[in-house]
Amino acid sequence: MKVAKEKSILFYMKELGRPIFTTFELATISGKSQSTVTQSLNYLESQGVIFKIYRGVWGEVGSDRISPYTLIPFLLPSSRAYVSFISALHLYGIIEQIPQVITVAATSHTKIIKTSIGTYAIHRIAPWFFDGFTWYKGTENFLIAEPEKALIDSLYLSACKKNQFVYFPELQFTGSFSFRKAEEWVKRISNSRIRVNVQKKLERIKEKIR
Repeated sequence: MKVAKEKSILFYMKELGRPIFTTFELATISGKSQSTVTQSLNYLESQGVIFKIYRGVWGEVGSDRISPYTLIPFLLPSSRAYVSFISALHLYGIIEQIPQVITVAATSHTKIIKTSIGTYAIHRIAPWFFDGFTWYKGTENFLIAEPEKALIDSLYLSACKKNQFVYFPELQFTGSFSFRKAEEWVKRISNSRIRVNVQKKLERIKEKIR
């Protein structure tokens, strides 16, 4: 009687069909223990097939589909998150300077995450303000705030935490940016003190470009 050959972890990696994967999901679909999967992944890393990105998160070596942004959903699997603040404004061309740290809005706690391909500043956004985002350029790689929401998220955070975005980079708005839409987001801020503060900051920005 011929015994069926056990499928390797490499097989399950290919089955996922993407260059980023986690130890947990490979253990789940393979039925192997996480310690067994980790041993296999460490071996593949030693062979130059994959590399470790973060705790329990791995990537295929040489893949052009891996970027610091496509990693975000794997860093916060139990929390919704979207690129916002300075990073989103840079991706829209509103800020020219490339941010050193990728700024992310999430429903989880504020923290810094350092990985082998980037550093992330996770800022907690209240559930009632966690909105105004979409898939980046129509793909399903990562979520990003709309330009107006990214700006108001930045002003909101600077109003709540005095040490955040103290020195704001120079802004260059495109014709598609809507200050009316930005003001609608300001109106949704429930705390009156913070709402007034954000509105004043927005007015100062508008005065600079007139």
